[in-house]
Amino acid sequence: MRFVFLMDTLDRVSPDKDTTFAFIEAAQARGHESLHCLPGDLGVRRGRVFATVRGVRVYPDEPRIRLIGERREIALDGVDAVFIRKDPPFDQAYLYATLLLENARGGPLIVNDPRGLRDANEKLYAMHFQEWTPATLVTADRDVIFSFVAEVGGNAVIKPLDGAGGSGVMMLREGDKNARAIVDVLTAEGQKVAMVQEFLPAVQKGDKRILLLDGEPLGAILRVARGDDIRSNIHVGGRTEPCELTEREKELVKSIAPRLIADGLYFVGLDVIGERLTEVNVTSPTGIQELGRFTGTKPADKVIAWVEKKRA
Repeated sequence: MRFVFLMDTLDRVSPDKDTTFAFIEAAQARGHESLHCLPGDLGVRRGRVFATVRGVRVYPDEPRIRLIGERREIALDGVDAVFIRKDPPFDQAYLYATLLLENARGGPLIVNDPRGLRDANEKLYAMHFQEWTPATLVTADRDVIFSFVAEVGGNAVIKPLDGAGGSGVMMLREGDKNARAIVDVLTAEGQKVAMVQEFLPAVQKGDKRILLLDGEPLGAILRVARGDDIRSNIHVGGRTEPCELTEREKELVKSIAPRLIADGLYFVGLDVIGERLTEVNVTSPTGIQELGRFTGTKPADKVIAWVEKKRA
């Protein structure tokens, strides 16, 4: 089969951590051809989506991932699957890429569905499942934010809606003289909405990343923050530990899976703290390599095998 990976430049790929690297490696081991393109390499001509691509392969020696061959144009209706693996932010270039890929609908399998990606802001999408989330507020109003912080006990977390990897996530404490400045920065002095959630003390034990494939859990890893940070994201120094899903977390997955599948969100990373859903990661979820190392399995192979079955 032929797969197109719509992703970042290879200098941003970490071979020992990157989930996209694991997908390309698994596809290569199963005999498939992988092709690389950037969002700006997409186009539409007379209703057919095309991409300017180069081959991409993994190697045992450095550099572990390399582009091969000359740049060439291909029609996406001639490939089996397109993996949208561009890292956030979901900016204008990302938006246009999903809109262009609408013209490929009915052709290759697209993971994740471009319409689903547009509808599923990774912070806001979790609000579809409020029975599973902590108390949450979205607003640009400073007074409303501080009223909410008081309501939830004086401690909350504020985060930008377009951030990723822990960027911009900060504590809000009632009485903290920095709190007003934090709110002003995150809301651009009342011009941008931000998300505020009640602080979950269970975060001290870790933030669980549950990876789902077509609504079913591949497994989970626990991300634990450094002692001097509230954020447990791997990108900002959080460490990972093995873990299992609790019975309630299994119920959570079962409850929200039908909506994910209906929206074409096939490969998803749920962020769960104290059995409460805080975010639904759909753009380029990470953690599959860490999961594989902890379990002694190859979950990326399962993803590629699933694509093979869908395209058979």
